[in-house]
Amino acid sequence: MARKLVVKVTAGAEDAERCNQAFTVAAAAAAAGAEVSLWLTGESAWYGVPGRAQEFSLPLATPLVDLLGIVLAEGSVTVCTQCAARRGITEGDVIPGVQIKGAAVFAEEILADGVQAVVY
Repeated sequence: MARKLVVKVTAGAEDAERCNQAFTVAAAAAAAGAEVSLWLTGESAWYGVPGRAQEFSLPLATPLVDLLGIVLAEGSVTVCTQCAARRGITEGDVIPGVQIKGAAVFAEEILADGVQAVVY
């Protein structure tokens, strides 16, 4: 049985390569059939809001909006509660299917048996 993959991205446009790498790994794993949970923290929390992923640009990279779509279709996407609150993002502001949850839920996910967590 494949392990669940939890990907936590801590960067946004200010570190575009690191941000895109996290989304790319999450989308590739989801497309390959793995159970994927993508956590958006720090400035990446904005990518849980409609229209924000479309604004992201990185030369020679798959568009972030496409990668996000793959993960949303095949896995789960969560915005950190504190990160959302600091940015004024509420449940009513996020893309359908994106959830807002806190550190306790993240810890529970990554401490479960058969889980691989990576942080970007």
